[in-house]
Amino acid sequence: MKKKEKPNNNLMSKNPDNWKWIFYVNRKDPRIIVPKMNPSFGWTLNFGHVYAYLGIGLIILIVVVFQFLV
Repeated sequence: MKKKEKPNNNLMSKNPDNWKWIFYVNRKDPRIIVPKMNPSFGWTLNFGHVYAYLGIGLIILIVVVFQFLV
């Protein structure tokens, strides 16, 4: 019986086909936060993952709520 091979996530984030301009989009990558193509530039969100959009929406909601509280 063959073992299911696990994809190498680091290779996924270095593949230029998974980058749309400055955005990383890969539905097969389970990570939400991934290193940028050049890791010295930091990290970015995986816009192929639904939680990335929920996180951005939550941040925007917090900023809007604080604008009304001040």
